[in-house]
Amino acid sequence: MPGFRRSDDVNSALGVALARQVRVRAMRYEAEGVCRVELTPLAPDASLVPFEAGAHIDLHLPGGPVRSYSLLSGQGDVSRYVIGVHLHPASRGGSRHVHVAMRPGDVITIAGPRNHFKLAEDAGYSVFIAGGIGITPLLSMMRRLNELRRPWELHYAARTRMQAGFLDDVRELAAGGEGRVTIALDGEPGGTMLDIAQVVSQAPQRAHFYCCGPMGMLEAFEAATVSVPPVQVHTEYFVPRQKSDTTGGFEVRCARSAKSVQVRPGQTVLHALLDLGVQVPYACEEGICGTCEVPVLEGNPDHRDSVLTQQEKDAGKTMMVCCSGAKSDVLVLDI
Repeated sequence: MPGFRRSDDVNSALGVALARQVRVRAMRYEAEGVCRVELTPLAPDASLVPFEAGAHIDLHLPGGPVRSYSLLSGQGDVSRYVIGVHLHPASRGGSRHVHVAMRPGDVITIAGPRNHFKLAEDAGYSVFIAGGIGITPLLSMMRRLNELRRPWELHYAARTRMQAGFLDDVRELAAGGEGRVTIALDGEPGGTMLDIAQVVSQAPQRAHFYCCGPMGMLEAFEAATVSVPPVQVHTEYFVPRQKSDTTGGFEVRCARSAKSVQVRPGQTVLHALLDLGVQVPYACEEGICGTCEVPVLEGNPDHRDSVLTQQEKDAGKTMMVCCSGAKSDVLVLDI
């Protein structure tokens, strides 16, 4: 999820570490393998934690899986959270549980919201590029820009119309603001692939670019925006860019708890800490959700996450302990 810099003050203020229970109010089929899930507070007059466009929440599902899903509803609506869940063919239990076992009326535990994919609200022009379920975080951004009366354009790619979820939302947003929409269905007769390089080259010079979708799309997007100032380029990953570092062979010292542990080969920093009895929040264990971010006081992390910007990685002041390792013999963490 590297992109627009996170606001840790905002995340803290929104109580991102708090887990709470919500009720599944409604579920609706959106496209082939995609469902919309609406979550509401248990108490009728209660409100949910506010969020900013681009944020996501964690679902704590039966049996232990914790999965992150983008909020696609408007950031001003604290009466509900709306997410979209794609049934992944190789589901490890998260999306499959939502599609097969979850029902309206169920009470589930969530955490968040957190935001590692922030919208630059002051941008003069915004260009959104989505692939499949990658449309979900962009919907909340387009809603927000409509509120601000700012122009935007969306380029939405899917194999077929049956696989393109949330088209009613897209049409409604295009009609209700200053947005333009292009839909590319490359799996249908006469369909063409989305030309990301052309989209970027034809955009206004100071436009901000956002992309969320499969890895091939994200790689093409990064290649197309290589000459664009980094502050104008925003991406979010649903799959890890690199494998977790499990080489081990270094020491982790915990400054606040005065504990230390030697990370063994085949072990991640996260599991070394958990074995030591140091409680660290975590969810995806792949470096894409940002739940396990820990400040680094000393040492040189070997970053493997898809959350931090390159500038943040170079600074070495924080790391995702679920996937990142160490280039130094010792890491001192602020935990």
